[in-house]
Amino acid sequence: MQGDSSLDISEEIGRLRKKSAALTKQIYGKLNAGSLQVARHPQRPYTLDYIQALFTEFEELHGDRAYADDPAIVGGVARFERRAGDGDRHQKGRDVKERQYRNFGMPRRRATARRCG
Repeated sequence: MQGDSSLDISEEIGRLRKKSAALTKQIYGKLNAGSLQVARHPQRPYTLDYIQALFTEFEELHGDRAYADDPAIVGGVARFERRAGDGDRHQKGRDVKERQYRNFGMPRRRATARRCG
């Protein structure tokens, strides 16, 4: 932006970087070595949150054609910046009902074994 106008925002960027570093230090400074507060935080983003934020035209696929559908694994095809792609990840669920449906993010052994073997 600086090259296109006479507005100099470098000081503001520096101030925001310092503020970000201080907040990061404050947040992570409260954690001890054995703490899982960040990883276990109930409001952290899950797979479907990232998919919704990053991709368009996501189509979730179900079943492995050998065993069954495994709701703990979210897989499908989508577009990222107009490019097609696919992938799969774990999904835990936000509330008790969704967690039960998603088997608390734990894939079924039989379904996983069939995929890998």
